[in-house]
Amino acid sequence: MNNQKQLIDTAKQTLINNDLGGYTVPTHGLYPFQWNWDSAITALGWMTFDEERAWQEIELLFSGQWDNGMIPHVLFHKESDTYFPGPDVWGSDKKVKSTSISQPPVLASVMNIMFDQCKDRALAAQKMAEFMPKLIAYHLWWYRERDPKNTGLVVSYHPWESGMDNSPAWDEALAAVPPVTWDYQRCDTTHINASERPHKKEYDRFLYLVEFFKNNHFDSDLIYENCPYKVNDIGIVSILHRASKDLLALCDKTNISHPSITELNDAVALTETTINGLWCEQDQYFYNRNVITGELCKVKTSASQLILYAGLANKLQADILNADALAWTQASTFSMSSTHPKSPLYEPQRYWRGPIWLHINWMIAIGFDDYQFTDIAKCMKDDAIALVNQSGYYEYFHADSGAGCGGKEFSWTAAIALYWWLQPQSIQHL
Repeated sequence: MNNQKQLIDTAKQTLINNDLGGYTVPTHGLYPFQWNWDSAITALGWMTFDEERAWQEIELLFSGQWDNGMIPHVLFHKESDTYFPGPDVWGSDKKVKSTSISQPPVLASVMNIMFDQCKDRALAAQKMAEFMPKLIAYHLWWYRERDPKNTGLVVSYHPWESGMDNSPAWDEALAAVPPVTWDYQRCDTTHINASERPHKKEYDRFLYLVEFFKNNHFDSDLIYENCPYKVNDIGIVSILHRASKDLLALCDKTNISHPSITELNDAVALTETTINGLWCEQDQYFYNRNVITGELCKVKTSASQLILYAGLANKLQADILNADALAWTQASTFSMSSTHPKSPLYEPQRYWRGPIWLHINWMIAIGFDDYQFTDIAKCMKDDAIALVNQSGYYEYFHADSGAGCGGKEFSWTAAIALYWWLQPQSIQHL
C-alpha cells in the first residue's frame, strides 16, 4: 500500500466504516464503543475531509460527561457482546453508561487544532460556545479530583486510564493490587492473538480496581485515600499540561471568559515548578512515580519523551532526552518503540510493552520539533509512513519487523496518517 491516493482513500474509508452514527469505534469487534482519546485523535482525521462530522465526534464524547466534569474513558452508547468488561461490570448509573475512569486528556489540544484549521468558521464558533464550558470542567476535574493535595502532579488510579494499559512501567505498582477471585471470560483474545495482549495476571488486577471503584460508589475522596494503585503517570501529566495551555489559548482566541481561568493558570504554573519530582538525577531521565511508595517506576518508556511535548523540560534535560532518543531510534528497525529495546521487559509485539503507536509518536515528534531537534522528529515521521506503507492501518506495529499488530482497520492510525502526513494542508504542529 504505497500509492498516496490509495492511502488517503483507504484511511477515509476506515473512518467511514467505523462510524456508528456520530461516534467512531476504534475497530469493530475488539473495541465496539466510543473511547475518549481515540475519539479525540479520530476527529483530526475527520477534520481533513468532513468538518461537521469531526465536531459531531466531539459532541458525542461530551454527551457522556459526568456531573463532576469527568469524561469517561469508554462510553457504552449501544450494547455489544464482543467486549469485556462492559457496563454491567463497571456499574456506573450515568445518563450514558460508561466506565468510571478517564484517559489522557488530549481533547483540548485537538480542539485547538480544529479551531485553527477549520474552514467553516461559523460552525466552529457555534461548537466552541457549546463545548468550552464542558472542556474547562473536564480540566478542573483533573486538577481538583486527581490532585486533591495540590502537588502539581495528577494521580491515575488504573493502568487503563493511562491509555498505555500493560506498560511495564506499571508492573511494580500493579503487583500490589490484589487479583479478583471470581471467574470471568475475556473477549480480547478471541479477536487478537494472545501474544499481543496483556496477561491474565494483569487482567485479574485491572478488574479488581474496576470493582474497587464501584464498591466505593465512585467517591473521589474514598478512592484517593484507599485505592491500592496510585501513580503519577508522566504521559497523563504531560498531555494534560499541554492541553491546559492549549485550552487557555482557546479561551483567548474565542473570547471566553470563565471564573476558573485563574485556577487553570495556577495549575499550569504549579506543574512547571514540581515536574522535577519525576526526574531521576542518577539515570538522567523522567519516570512515572508510585504515589503509595513514593518510588520512581524506573522503566524507560516512550511516555517520558512526552515531557518535551508538554514543554516541561529545561535545556539540559532536553539535550539529554534528545541524545537518548537518538540511541533509542537506532535500537530497533522502526522508531520509537513504546518500551526501550534494550530493556529486559521489551516485547516488540505485546500491546504497550514494546510496539509502536503512531498517535503517541506524533505527539513525541511535535515535542522534539518544538525543541528544535528536527532530526528525531523527521525520523519518527518517516518511520510512521514506512510502517503504514508496509502494513496498513493497524492498531500498533512490531518495532523490529514492522508487522501490523492488534486490531485491523484502526481508526486513530488512519486518522493520524490523514492529519500528520497524507493531506497537503496538514501541519505537524499544534
